[in-house]
Amino acid sequence: MPYTIDSARGIFPGTLSADVVPATTTRFNQLSAEDQLAWTWFAFLEMGKTVTVAAPGAASMQFAEATLNQIRQMSFPEQTQVMCDLANHADTPICRTYATWSPNIKLGFWNQLGEWMEQGIVAPIPSGYQLSANATAVLESLKEMDQGQQITVLRNAVVDMGFDPDKLGSYDRVSEPVVAPQDQSQRTQVSIKGINNSTVLSYMDNMNANDFEALIKLFTPDGALQPPFQRPIVGQEAIARFFREECQNLKLMPEQGVAETVEDGFTQIKVTGKVQTPWFGAAVGMNIAWRFLLNAENKIFFVAIDLLASPKELLNLVR
Repeated sequence: MPYTIDSARGIFPGTLSADVVPATTTRFNQLSAEDQLAWTWFAFLEMGKTVTVAAPGAASMQFAEATLNQIRQMSFPEQTQVMCDLANHADTPICRTYATWSPNIKLGFWNQLGEWMEQGIVAPIPSGYQLSANATAVLESLKEMDQGQQITVLRNAVVDMGFDPDKLGSYDRVSEPVVAPQDQSQRTQVSIKGINNSTVLSYMDNMNANDFEALIKLFTPDGALQPPFQRPIVGQEAIARFFREECQNLKLMPEQGVAETVEDGFTQIKVTGKVQTPWFGAAVGMNIAWRFLLNAENKIFFVAIDLLASPKELLNLVR
């Protein structure tokens, strides 16, 4: 029976993803707006003890500059209201603008607000503020995660704020300029224990070089990519947009893998390793599995990226 995207999602069913991440994100979304804001602030303070967030680049922040300057000129009560509106998904001009931004711009926006809170420019969490019991429980769950899982929860928390983009109708997505691919002379090639498949190796090398044009050519026209805890993104155009908006300057460090030939000439390959993001650099390596399904022409029909439950999952290559 020919593969479909839905059936492809089931390859390597023994892969244990970090289900604590979507579970904690769901619990966070159930908090009140005030608790969400306080939780985010306390979470960043807690993370700051072990992980340093990199300063966002000027290219990322230019798109949020006008909104940030508008907030900076507000009174403390007005600033607090804006942040509550974002957490409440309110229909306001700022929430609508926020909805059009790429995840990296949103992360930069909250990073700047956090710095201004510390400097007293933006309304801080009131002195002596106590989180609710529910918010405290969510924060304790965050503390128990590994760093890669923590930053994923924090990212989810701020990315999902603002007005619902599905209700915007037609709009222009706002994202950072696409960086130029790394010069061929500067590129390094990965090696993966147990894997010599040219498509999988090229996927890793092109991603590390920000060569998204070459990367998308590895996919079938109807291929799909499934980011961690998301539905598959289908079609080369949509996948290419995801690469441009969310995958710039990643560092993929695959370690080992296993390949199996399956029906209809397809090959399924599972690779485990680590990924570093520009937001946290070498300080945090996220434990990742890539589950590839390649067609008979060695093109990617489907690839799932899984944030793993624990470091020991890096060694779990059973089918």
